[in-house]
Amino acid sequence: MDVRKLIDNSLLKPNVSEKEVEEFVIRSAEIGFYAVCVNPYHVKLAKEVGGDRIVVCSVAGFPLGLNVKEVKVHEAVRAVDDGAEEIDIVMNISAFKSGKYRYVEEELKAVKRETGVVLKAIIETCYLSREEKLKAVEVCIEAEADFVKTSTGFAEGGATLEDVRLLKEAAGGRIKVKAAGGIRSLKDALAMIEAGADRLGTSRGLEIYKESQEA
Repeated sequence: MDVRKLIDNSLLKPNVSEKEVEEFVIRSAEIGFYAVCVNPYHVKLAKEVGGDRIVVCSVAGFPLGLNVKEVKVHEAVRAVDDGAEEIDIVMNISAFKSGKYRYVEEELKAVKRETGVVLKAIIETCYLSREEKLKAVEVCIEAEADFVKTSTGFAEGGATLEDVRLLKEAAGGRIKVKAAGGIRSLKDALAMIEAGADRLGTSRGLEIYKESQEA
């Protein structure tokens, strides 16, 4: 298995220079990761550096998900205009927790409609009960998202094998699953894939790749 092709190598921390972003994108493209995931401010730079050698992914409503719908839509559209080919959007967890499932669905659907690119909906599993996780999958499917994603990596917890299995089973082939948050080693990556993850989000892509070469 070529784990590189399942990895969105992510650089989402705020304290990085543009030079660091350039080097990150160049190295990620050289290694052959599926995508780089960067903050909206860095999308244009990432696209200029990466060109057609690697997919550029960005985020919307990140990392809390509490922007109003119109702001998320604008942010996502701008990122796509700058060169993003995929968007990872944080669902409005407060609205979801309040039972406003239609609002959450319409927000995700609006971003999908206005961008037309691959959309990964982050549900932040560490904040949800089992029943809420199952409901979140259904909301994401109704919103026509392409992936349901476990975590931002900035919350109290990240992806767990149990959650990935649960989401995969609930998805039933209707939506893909992206695991993110806490995937730090080749062992972690392979375990998530075995549990059912179709894509992995990690800031440790380089380390995982080096491990795979030594295995």
